[in-house]
Amino acid sequence: MRAIQLLEPQSQPVLRDIAEPVPRPDQLLVKVLAAGICRDDINAIDQYADVFNYPLPMVLGHECVGTIAAIGEAVEPLHRVGDAVIVYPSWGCGACSMCAAGFDNYCQNAATYGITSPGLGRDGGCAQYMLVDRARYCLPIGDLDPVQVAPLSDAGLSAYHAVTRSAHKLLPSGVAVVFGIGGLGHLAVQLLKHLTPATVVAIDISEERLVLAAEMGADHCYLSDVRAIRAVRELTAGYGAEVVLDFVGTQDTIDLGAQMTRTCGDWSIVGAGPGVASVAFGSLPFGCQVCSPYWGTRQDLLQVVELAKKGLLKVQVEEHSLEEGVEVYRRLRAGEVFGRAVLVP
Repeated sequence: MRAIQLLEPQSQPVLRDIAEPVPRPDQLLVKVLAAGICRDDINAIDQYADVFNYPLPMVLGHECVGTIAAIGEAVEPLHRVGDAVIVYPSWGCGACSMCAAGFDNYCQNAATYGITSPGLGRDGGCAQYMLVDRARYCLPIGDLDPVQVAPLSDAGLSAYHAVTRSAHKLLPSGVAVVFGIGGLGHLAVQLLKHLTPATVVAIDISEERLVLAAEMGADHCYLSDVRAIRAVRELTAGYGAEVVLDFVGTQDTIDLGAQMTRTCGDWSIVGAGPGVASVAFGSLPFGCQVCSPYWGTRQDLLQVVELAKKGLLKVQVEEHSLEEGVEVYRRLRAGEVFGRAVLVP
């Protein structure tokens, strides 16, 4: 089969012919219909060789939708061959206290037991077929468009998890700030508008992406500079926003976000940029909670899919063939992808 693999750290991924995977008795084989391309792939590629802990070669891609092609004889009978599914990407041990509570994304044993995610430690979905270790990680999507649904397994899931953990603070008088109107941010704007009554502020360095934010429902859109601090302060009578969601994570956005959060506000740093937040007594408004949410739960993903079924989420996608995937990764690194790129094998 055809697949996009990373052969060595800090190298360009390549399109290759490799053997089709054969499921063990406890695995499912999924025929991939769509695979989203994420900035986390670039972060994995760029790890230094002396700290790179993923076995190579590795098929990239952790935003995966497909149909069940084969089911191992020891797999729980939750699916049938031909079922359309989205693959929950954040796998856990299933036995620790976090997994038992439904938080596979915060599994306490993942590092100890070498449990990794598709495309981020084991072969992912930028291929014609992929393996899934547990039936519970394949969630039904019905007749939804695979290209629209694939980005929901990370971009939609991570945005939903970040929004819902702070939604209780967003009353009709509240303000939520979203930094970065990319794959996650443009979905966060929609989720905030559908799930809360708050005013939504979008911030980005790109005028084009701010236009997208307005189309997705943002009430106010500002370029990412110090003037945005003044604008948010004016909008909130000088208090700052109840919730600030940073989907970038650079030092610039972190420095700006720290000055936009109000007393007892929530500041969530979701983006994997290299910025560092300075947190100490007196450095932030009193009662401010700083969080780095990671992905989301299977229940979160089920709810995101339900929102998609209701027609409430629109993913801005660029659709490409698998053969175009290597070039798509180059464009993503250069910041040339608008919204989310999705490969169709």
